[in-house]
Amino acid sequence: MITWLLLLSLFRESTQDGQEDGVLRCGPQNVTLDYDSFLLKWEDDPSCSVIRDGLVYELQLLIADKPEHNGEVVVAPAQIGSTHSWKWTSHLPSQCARHSVRLRSQYNNQSSPWMQKTLPDQDEILVLPRDQILEVGSTATFCCMVPDGESIKTMFLLNYKGTNVTTTKISEHVHSLTVHLDQQSENWRDVICETTKGDISGASFHAGYPPSDSSLQCETQDLESIDCFWNITRKIEDVEEVRRKYLLQESPCNIGPMHQLGKCSQKVELDAAERNWTLTVTNPLGKLELHDRVDLTKRVHMVAPDKVAASTVNPRNISLKWSWTVQKYSNLNITCQVDVSDGNSNTIVYQTESIGVGLTAAVIKDLIPHWDYDVRVRCGTSQHFWKWGDWSNSVKICTKGDVPDALDVWMKVKADQTVISWKVPLTNQSHGEIFDYKVSWAKTKDKNQSNQTNVSRSNHSLTLTLDPSEEYMVTVTARNINGSSSPSTIIIPRCNLDTSEVKTSWISGSNGSFFLSWPDSPNASCGYIVDWCPVFGNCTFEWMKVSPNRTHTTVFSKNFEDGRRYLLSIYACTEGAAVLLQRREGYIRETKIGIELFKLKYKQEDSAVEVSWEPIPLEKQTASIQGYILYYQDKSGNVFNVSTDDPEATSLTAKNLNISMYTFTVTASTAFGLCGNSSINVTLNPPADQLIMLILISLGAVFLILSVSTIICYRHWACIKHKVCPPIPKPVLTEKWLASPDEHTVRHLPFDQSYYSEVLDVPELHDKFRPPQPVVGQDYMPFTFSQTPKGYYNKPLKKLQLPLTLPTTGLTSQPGLPSFPINDVFPNPSYNLIVQGEDQESQSHPEIQEGMPIIDSECQPQSPEETFTTTELEEEPDSPISCASTYILLPQKTSK
Repeated sequence: MITWLLLLSLFRESTQDGQEDGVLRCGPQNVTLDYDSFLLKWEDDPSCSVIRDGLVYELQLLIADKPEHNGEVVVAPAQIGSTHSWKWTSHLPSQCARHSVRLRSQYNNQSSPWMQKTLPDQDEILVLPRDQILEVGSTATFCCMVPDGESIKTMFLLNYKGTNVTTTKISEHVHSLTVHLDQQSENWRDVICETTKGDISGASFHAGYPPSDSSLQCETQDLESIDCFWNITRKIEDVEEVRRKYLLQESPCNIGPMHQLGKCSQKVELDAAERNWTLTVTNPLGKLELHDRVDLTKRVHMVAPDKVAASTVNPRNISLKWSWTVQKYSNLNITCQVDVSDGNSNTIVYQTESIGVGLTAAVIKDLIPHWDYDVRVRCGTSQHFWKWGDWSNSVKICTKGDVPDALDVWMKVKADQTVISWKVPLTNQSHGEIFDYKVSWAKTKDKNQSNQTNVSRSNHSLTLTLDPSEEYMVTVTARNINGSSSPSTIIIPRCNLDTSEVKTSWISGSNGSFFLSWPDSPNASCGYIVDWCPVFGNCTFEWMKVSPNRTHTTVFSKNFEDGRRYLLSIYACTEGAAVLLQRREGYIRETKIGIELFKLKYKQEDSAVEVSWEPIPLEKQTASIQGYILYYQDKSGNVFNVSTDDPEATSLTAKNLNISMYTFTVTASTAFGLCGNSSINVTLNPPADQLIMLILISLGAVFLILSVSTIICYRHWACIKHKVCPPIPKPVLTEKWLASPDEHTVRHLPFDQSYYSEVLDVPELHDKFRPPQPVVGQDYMPFTFSQTPKGYYNKPLKKLQLPLTLPTTGLTSQPGLPSFPINDVFPNPSYNLIVQGEDQESQSHPEIQEGMPIIDSECQPQSPEETFTTTELEEEPDSPISCASTYILLPQKTSK
């Protein structure tokens, strides 16, 4: 009894020791805190073992001595006595600020004392976290801490181009750098921190991706191993610590950093059953598994055939043979492909028609004679076909020669000459060196009488002179060492195909070629022929043939030139002569026409000017002319224009122009634009100039007529003078004033020279029948008269008052004068006048009255002002002439 009381007393004392004053003696021990992961670990005190209901640990996180987070950890009764842990993820690395953790236990409203763990302060420059492998797309924060007495100058990234980098100053001793990782780093990259004293420290990191490989496929080649392939979506990392690791069925696969297609092989025992194959890919950022379930007997990727060679070679086919390095292929149904290449990128793939077990031979047909080929072979299983196997090595094989292929022949008819032309056989058509060509022709109605000629291999056309009214059949063959080709025949029609009434339409080239289309023709039994040649110059024609089931084609030639017009003709190929269907005309590409295209001339009509030019020759039309524009500019710089859409026009007229100088410019309108500018300067003449010109022309015509008339009159002057001015009759002198020769003799008398500068002697008048009489005494004054006044040479005479006095008394008959008529001649040296007398009564001989005028009987111009103040002499009507005192000197008595 006493023993039990002692035990109860001890128990009470121990209980009071563990819960004295509400303090729980059961608490944490051996507490540790990791710097980088911020992992807190601890153990239970041994006194906690007596607790049967479980414990609760209360935790408190402090950052910079400020509460940041509160938490608790519940320990089940079964876990008492074990190690406990708690992890905290801070938005800052633990070293970016003072981090502390307080920990205590709670049981029945009693708590153990706080136990605190604080990260120790650093006494050196430190950048954290270090050696981090981070995922692209995440955000990372780095901290730089320096000890007391130093401050941070800068913090930055090295060799990493982040798009969003932020630096934050937490305190004088702590800075943080936050970066958004938006790209993969090929190697380690650094965060650098530098103090104001020049001390530098840093931390490294790598940005990458978790594994993302895809598309696992497994197969077999030798039926003894498995080959698995997959796509490596991203380049294998260069850094060993972050490189992906591959396991196939838990067996490692070595994949180098340069591989883009993953491959892993293993030796296996194959059976005809499906099996699951697994590929595991891991790296520090994640893990990936790829699966492929397959029966490998249905996925056979055959190896390349071995020892490929030609067993038989013919002009147009060869036989191949080969062998296999995998013995198990002899039990497989195999089909093969043969790749035949001529070395000029002309590749044909032949697939053998035969399928057999362990196939080792094939025949290739439709080859070109006398031709070099490169041949290779690949095969696959015909049953459960998976994919074609690998190609074998190429083998060179040359086929045997053969006769040339039939020539491609065409013709052009020009009047009575027909040009037969054929295309030069290509190397794959000649099948050897061409020796020559043979051309034969005959009338279709008499084929037995044919002509033929040989053409050297350097020529590829022949011009024949044929009867246009006959139809001919022409045959052309080529010859080489193996023989002659099959004949190529063409029918020459009776009439020229080019004269057919087919309209020509316009066509434009594109990309160096012409695209042609035409309606289907029922006559085209053997297809269509398209030929073309330049519109001007030497027509070296080319042609192409189109199959009957096609009604369109693209015409291309290496001889096409920009800026040159071409004529294209479409024919239907028939059993007889070809039939012309359509014609087209156009340019491959129009080019700009050169300047000074036009030779301009102009013609003015009133206020309009017509500018004309010669038709533009086709060789100068490097673009299609759609019309013309005439620009004209006056001195003020005003520009006007007239235009026409007629490409055949050769003139344009500018109307309602002012009298000024104009510059006329003619340009051609083309699809390429305005080109061919040519100019001419024109000064417009007023309309009066034309009238003056007409007057001058009229005056010239009159002058010409007068000149001709003058010449004619000069040659016939004697006749005209006789008709116009007949001879003047002799004067009639009667009775006494001529009775005495001496009395009536005329003498030269002095004349006043102040009136006339030139004195002509008046000839003496003598009576032929009587001797001269003595001169009359003082009763008669001598008198002379000048014929030509001073200064008169085809000039009008001035009115002169002559100082002469005619006798006032009439002449009386002298004794002894005869009364019969007289017929005396008085010579006059100037005019050679003849004065005749008549037998008249005395009354008929007028007396010389005072004031009688002096009358000049010569035909000469005379001014009205030459009239003297004397009274005119009255004449009898029957008097034959008037006696002019100019030529006859009358006696005069002097008054006493």
